[in-house]
Amino acid sequence: MPKKNLPVYIQIHDQIREEIEKGKWAVGDRLPSERELSIQFGVSRMTLRQAVQTLADEGILERKIGSGTYVARKKVQETMTGTTSFSEIMISQGKKPASKTTSYFVTKPSSSEMEKLQLTENDQILRMERIRYADDLPICFEVTSIPYEFVKEYNKKEITQSLYQTLAEHSEQKIGKAIQRVTAMVASERIAEHLDIKKGDAILRLRQITYFENEQPFEYVRSQYVGNRFEFLLEK
Repeated sequence: MPKKNLPVYIQIHDQIREEIEKGKWAVGDRLPSERELSIQFGVSRMTLRQAVQTLADEGILERKIGSGTYVARKKVQETMTGTTSFSEIMISQGKKPASKTTSYFVTKPSSSEMEKLQLTENDQILRMERIRYADDLPICFEVTSIPYEFVKEYNKKEITQSLYQTLAEHSEQKIGKAIQRVTAMVASERIAEHLDIKKGDAILRLRQITYFENEQPFEYVRSQYVGNRFEFLLEK
């Protein structure tokens, strides 16, 4: 279809996207103001804003209130089928995974942990809190609870670096399904500090219970992902 037959805002959308693809603006670069761009393209600010918003909706641009419009980072993406570790997701997308453990201890399970992990008050759990990174960029803050019986033979490094890999290599139990629930929320002051974002920024909260093939739950994870750095892809 000739470009002249396209709505003006789509023509501008296509041109900005093309210039980004050619490297005029790199990831993280701030675009000129709406006023400057509307003059450049010879259109009203309303038309220009429509083009920019369409690019933002597509994840190509990111609008920050009071700051401007930036070329967005490509979001880390998790396909919600099967059971995959954070490290495996990062490696599959060509990114370097890393973790910073902020808390690690053995304790009695809470009522919620007992319910999710099918434990009693006489059992113990390993609870750890970690910041997960992709190429040194903080992606999520994660709280993981594991029945201590399943991991007591492993050292801290084996558990914190890649629990799934450690289980795959040393445990007779095979990892099975995972049940995940995703909700939207905003970042608290504490989470914002951990993830280098602002209090009130959008967060995707994932709650996951992971099972062995024999239906025994072995992991209860509560993760908070930075909304503009991560997305979940659903497959049917």
